[in-house]
Amino acid sequence: MSDTLSSYRLLLGSKSPRRRELLKALDVEFSIVDISCNETYPPAFQGGDIPIYIAREKADAYRAMLKPDELLITADTIVWLDGAVLGKPHDEEDACRMLRLLSGKTHQVYTGVCLTTNQRQKAFADCTDVSFRELTDEEIRYYVNNYRPFDKAGAYGIQEWIGMAACTGINGSYFNVMGLPVHRVADELKGIAL
Repeated sequence: MSDTLSSYRLLLGSKSPRRRELLKALDVEFSIVDISCNETYPPAFQGGDIPIYIAREKADAYRAMLKPDELLITADTIVWLDGAVLGKPHDEEDACRMLRLLSGKTHQVYTGVCLTTNQRQKAFADCTDVSFRELTDEEIRYYVNNYRPFDKAGAYGIQEWIGMAACTGINGSYFNVMGLPVHRVADELKGIAL
């Protein structure tokens, strides 16, 4: 894949340590850029449209700074349950509330990714179904108190204790649930013709 990308300097516009870890696992060299943007979206948007929109907004916030030999990757992840978004929790009580909603149900995790150069932009979303068994309040409190999932959509990290103790099934990419569908990113980067 590095031959395909030899004409580009790869940039990752993300503060997420998990996205950094996942992109690094693809054995590509990249630099981190700091991007700040408004992460609101039109209220009529549903499911995968939301993280695609936000990933594009992040890319557009940085696009004027892109050099001709740079390719920017931006992403956003949401948890979707019963037609509603569960974003990052505001505090401990909000995290517990979200986990109670997810308890005993199957939800969707959507990650939107945007690949941007000076010339073009391509965006896509990946979806994974995640099922949780019923969680006790004690388990929810244990997880929130010990893992502090305040920077995670839906108030959980699949790679943490709750994923091992409570996840009963995943249909789709595990890494998408972590925050980056690396299989799709790898395919898009290999076939890139931006």
